[in-house]
Amino acid sequence: MKLLILPAIACSAAAWPSLAQDRLNQVATATRAATILPASNGFVGGAQVYAFADDTIFEGYVTPGLVTDLALQPGEALVAVASGDTARWVIGDTTSGSGEAKQTHVLVKPVAAGLVTNLVMTTDRRTYHVRLVSTRDTAISSMRWTYPQDDLLALKRKTEERQAAAPIASGLSIEQMNFNYAISGDKPAWRPLRAFDDGTRTYIEFSPALGSSEAPPLFVIGSDGKAELVNYRLRSRYYVVDRIFNAAELRLGLKKQQVVRISRGAPRDGRRK
Repeated sequence: MKLLILPAIACSAAAWPSLAQDRLNQVATATRAATILPASNGFVGGAQVYAFADDTIFEGYVTPGLVTDLALQPGEALVAVASGDTARWVIGDTTSGSGEAKQTHVLVKPVAAGLVTNLVMTTDRRTYHVRLVSTRDTAISSMRWTYPQDDLLALKRKTEERQAAAPIASGLSIEQMNFNYAISGDKPAWRPLRAFDDGTRTYIEFSPALGSSEAPPLFVIGSDGKAELVNYRLRSRYYVVDRIFNAAELRLGLKKQQVVRISRGAPRDGRRK
């Protein structure tokens, strides 16, 4: 039995260096692909500006005798800085500004050319991965970041605020409104406050606390008593339905379904139903 096993072990041992090198090559390739290098079109003044993305490595060039400033986002608080080589690199931090404009700066300087190390900077908002290469006479004076995801979130908030401030419909007058609607049934947290129509569209008003995760679907009840799912738009805290109905139900839940019924009465001013 030993004579049969030993050749297999020898074969496996012979193949191991090749397999290990292949895996190392894969790691090196993936690391290079994740690294963003400085580029001339990325400079704003003397600062190299990168678009921040999670799990990306940002490379910077430094030189002995000069300090490179890694400037974080204003208002961002530094938690910790870790370096792969603390013996041959001088690393410190300071701040500028105050209040919401207060900005943290991580300052790095190598003691010699030809060194390579990495920094992991953790903050209260994100984690930065930086690769630093020391050269004989070339250095980036400052490295900064833009934050596309934050910009998108800010734009989304502004859009939502603008939509919330906009009227749910234009060209309406109180004389056109029919408020003769009755709301009955269960009393969940999302129960609407009232319903009304302008003769063309129906508006269902909810509490400002209505969340999209608990927004109930709307079913129109036909003359045969059957429920039909109807299309509507969510504008701020209103459902806007592009039709008039005599009865509808808001339903939410499966095992213990909550149902709120909305019934339309005749307009009190004698307008047609």
